[in-house]
Amino acid sequence: MMTKIPVPLHVTDVTVFSRALSKQLGDTSPAHLVLLNMVARAAGFQNLQHMRAATAARNRIGNRESESTPDARSVERTLNQFDALGRLQQWPSRRSVQTLALWALWATFPAEKVLSEKVVNAHLVTEHTFKDVATLRRTMISCGLMTRNRDGSDYRRVEQKPPAEAKAVIRNLSARRRARYASEGEAQIA
Repeated sequence: MMTKIPVPLHVTDVTVFSRALSKQLGDTSPAHLVLLNMVARAAGFQNLQHMRAATAARNRIGNRESESTPDARSVERTLNQFDALGRLQQWPSRRSVQTLALWALWATFPAEKVLSEKVVNAHLVTEHTFKDVATLRRTMISCGLMTRNRDGSDYRRVEQKPPAEAKAVIRNLSARRRARYASEGEAQIA
């Protein structure tokens, strides 16, 4: 017995598709609107209106996600906390700026890699100048950016999509850090 292999079908415009189908059916073809509704039902919708509404909603959601613009003031406030080499200079007083600064640190840790507390501490020392590794490490854990075992071992970056502001901060600081790594010959955690 042969297994069925699904063959996807993408139609850019259902109207053009149904006209071409109607021409092939010739005189036996149903009316244009009836054929459009048949195609929509074959695609799993109730009718053409349902298919149009679902497509419009999907487009609105997609546009909303891609149009998410960061709050420039929050990004600027956060970037001001970092030096020209991309290191955090002080612990920010505003909670929102703290969170964005932590996202910037989160981005410097390798994805899906288990790290010891010693390695995490050593890495954080290179990413800030105010010598408070414990606050950074603990706050990253309490904010859900990192996890660790109860005994303080096996730290891991939590994989998640950063918000728009965090993406903007990370992007800007990445350029600063690349310059630092190039000038110091420093390597990120491998």
